[in-house]
Amino acid sequence: MADVQGILRKTLLSQRSDVFVAVGVILVIAMMIIPLPSVLLDLLMAANLVLSLLVILIVLYTKRALDFSVFPTLLLIVTVFGLALNVSSTRLILSQGSEFNGRIVRSFATFVVGTAGTEGLVIGFIIFIIIIAVQFIVITKGATRVAEVAARFTLDALPGKQMAIEAEYNSGAITEEVAAAKKKDLQREVDFYGAMDGASKFVSGNVKVGILITAINVVGGIVVGMTIHQEALAVALDTYISLAVGDGLVTQFPALLISTATGLIVTRAVSDGTFGKDVSSQFSRQARIYWIAAFFLLGLSILPGFPWYLLIPMAVLLGFLAFRLSRKEAAEDDREAAKAEAAKPKEVPTEVSPVVPLDPISLELGYGLIPLVDRDQGAELLDRITRIRRESALEMGLVVPRIRIIDNMRLDPSEYCIKIKGVEVGKGSIRTGHYLAINPGNVRETVPGEKTVDPAFGLPALWVTEEYREKAERFGYTVVDSPSIIATHLTSIIRRHAFELLGRQEVQKILETLRTDYPAVVDEVQKALSLGEIQKVLQGLLREQVSIRNMVPILETLADYAPISKETTFLIEKTRQTLGRQICLQYADEEKRLKVLTIDPELEQAVIESRLETATGVKAAMEPELRKKWTTAMRNAVRKVQESGGYPIIWCSEAARALVKAATERDIPDLVVLSVPEIVQEIVVESVGVIQPES
Repeated sequence: MADVQGILRKTLLSQRSDVFVAVGVILVIAMMIIPLPSVLLDLLMAANLVLSLLVILIVLYTKRALDFSVFPTLLLIVTVFGLALNVSSTRLILSQGSEFNGRIVRSFATFVVGTAGTEGLVIGFIIFIIIIAVQFIVITKGATRVAEVAARFTLDALPGKQMAIEAEYNSGAITEEVAAAKKKDLQREVDFYGAMDGASKFVSGNVKVGILITAINVVGGIVVGMTIHQEALAVALDTYISLAVGDGLVTQFPALLISTATGLIVTRAVSDGTFGKDVSSQFSRQARIYWIAAFFLLGLSILPGFPWYLLIPMAVLLGFLAFRLSRKEAAEDDREAAKAEAAKPKEVPTEVSPVVPLDPISLELGYGLIPLVDRDQGAELLDRITRIRRESALEMGLVVPRIRIIDNMRLDPSEYCIKIKGVEVGKGSIRTGHYLAINPGNVRETVPGEKTVDPAFGLPALWVTEEYREKAERFGYTVVDSPSIIATHLTSIIRRHAFELLGRQEVQKILETLRTDYPAVVDEVQKALSLGEIQKVLQGLLREQVSIRNMVPILETLADYAPISKETTFLIEKTRQTLGRQICLQYADEEKRLKVLTIDPELEQAVIESRLETATGVKAAMEPELRKKWTTAMRNAVRKVQESGGYPIIWCSEAARALVKAATERDIPDLVVLSVPEIVQEIVVESVGVIQPES
């Protein structure tokens, strides 16, 4: 109940403040039209002074410019408020003349001028001109220029900062929420300095209008006094020049504070503390500068004519400050020396400091490819990488770690490199301004272009320009742009090396996620198998492009067969049989038909008999002569299938499947090998050839 009341109270206060601000802005604009009594004018002028003072104090105590993000809008409102007061006071001065009883205007003029009569008028007018000149030429002009430069530099630095945030996010250094918050702050910073660039012009315009209004007050006052009020020239000069100067000072002094606040807030972009703390820390870093200043004042006091009674006390004060800072520096040096001494090893070190783990997967770009990840130029590659990670999770069941994007100056400008755990697994080169026309094997006619090879699949290709793009597509080429080349290559690398990205920590996260809905399955499989044994089975599935997204049947199969044998190859085969429908549909055509190559029974038996158990799994340890025949027969059969436009799939017995895959992994890494128990009933198997050794 208390929380609800607190929320309602905050809502009402927020609504009241919004209404108050809206009414205030409307009244400020109305002040330029509606005459105000002198008492109310004095009240509003005092409020203007206080508001300007509060603004500059807030700026001085603000750590970041964004903490006072309302400043550009407030600058406009305060400027309009000051101008409205100036118009109102001008109306009263001209209409009432010597009977004008605005206390603040008269007191301000008397206090600043200091003397009465013609001398006071001249002094007051000169002081007013000096204040206007200082504000307009020095403060306002400088603040306007700094605001322009800050806005331009902030906008120019935006792509680099966005890339840095994306790199941190892709590397896993920050979460998605933190990245979103940083991007929001970055956008607010750009908007703030852009608004300040325009708002600073209000201050400049306010000064110019103030000069104009003061001149109008003087000229118009003399004319009104002499013609309407029938005053003598001397009386009119004394009355209206005094009131004009007082009015100008009382309106320009708050404007001077606002101009100073504008300059302060746009020049403190590199600070992380308040202005007072920065001054205190930066003026107390070195004692020697105060020693030098103290001796300079002492030397100056010796010279004839200089006020030694002022310079010597100042020199003593600076010397005392230098002495205190020297003791502080000495104490800090002693502490640093003590820390360094404590940190020194007592013996010769025998251990190496911890090494930071390498990125699970990274994409390194030459500087010529940086525009592909530049937000201002579309950053299409970043969006595709995000989709790749999402698609990999859906297709493979593996959440790919964040892909870190790095600019590598050691690469050629147009090169990119893909690394897994710091080791290069793929590399390519991009011709900027060109398209890659890949020949899938059914091209009817060639087009002009530079010959190359598709980096993802090794197919023959051409680099073609924009003018030949459509023609290449008509002739049967598959035409892709630069981001698609890198994205396709990265997808291929992830699928091929997915098993390397699955570590024990990732398996533990999978099990913890499943434990929420399937605690019995997770508990049973963890009782039967260790985390490392489960990891090896999952890696074995991923190595042959089998998705592990359907994790519950996988774990149930492991729990069923682990009591029989914990041998990894055995568990992988049983798991594949459980996922038989998934595997078959992955390679079957629309009619659920599998076109396969079978193995000559004698050759298959020879492969089975060559089975050898090793620490890394089973291997086919065939005799050299048999291996030569096996390799030749396998290559010939696979080539015939590929030439006919089919996808090579080997179908063999359960006992031979793992051995056949192991025997062909080096020569034909993408070869699909299925066993008889993996084929489900609704799948029709059609043999397109037999693998047998040539006689």
